[in-house]
Amino acid sequence: MDAVRVSALRQRLAGTGWLEAAGGFAATLRRSVERRGAGELLLVGTEVYEPWHLAAHLADEAAWSAVPRLAPTLLRHRPPAAAPAHLAHGLPRLGEARRGATVLVVAPGAAGAPLLERVQDARRHGATVLALDGAAPGAPGELGGIAHERLAVGTADEEPFDLAQHLVSAAAGQPAGRRSVLDRLAELAGRLTSAPALSRW
Repeated sequence: MDAVRVSALRQRLAGTGWLEAAGGFAATLRRSVERRGAGELLLVGTEVYEPWHLAAHLADEAAWSAVPRLAPTLLRHRPPAAAPAHLAHGLPRLGEARRGATVLVVAPGAAGAPLLERVQDARRHGATVLALDGAAPGAPGELGGIAHERLAVGTADEEPFDLAQHLVSAAAGQPAGRRSVLDRLAELAGRLTSAPALSRW
């Protein structure tokens, strides 16, 4: 993401309320992992969409903001047997989620019944469930009745959905009362264009 795209984003989103919604969702995510008794952050996508980039950006934000619990555990639908340890966690980990854990579901398309059932179980056991999905804002969506808080992006198109994840991760790393989400996004864009490629993910 370069400076031209960041500038275009500023103009396109100004006055839409979308940035405020993304910032509010990110603030909820940060509060959930910082609260007393907070456990791990479990990040899960759908069977056809694994949120690799969001996992990497949240891990970076965890380091830069000194909020270690922002670094997620990525859960995969079918982790291969030879996967490295940090990429070998499957959906059964959702069954271990209890009070204090935060489950962040990222679903640009249909989540699917098996995932929804596991996420519902995690919520029943006391986990906080947050959802970032491609449904239209205001539409109930599959995750609407399960998530404690949901950010509906309104599109499953790859670029806007990825952009939403950049906004959320950047804002989650910034304490309340500091610079705006857009300023953080501009800083993040600079880091993305100048930093070496992430190797852990």
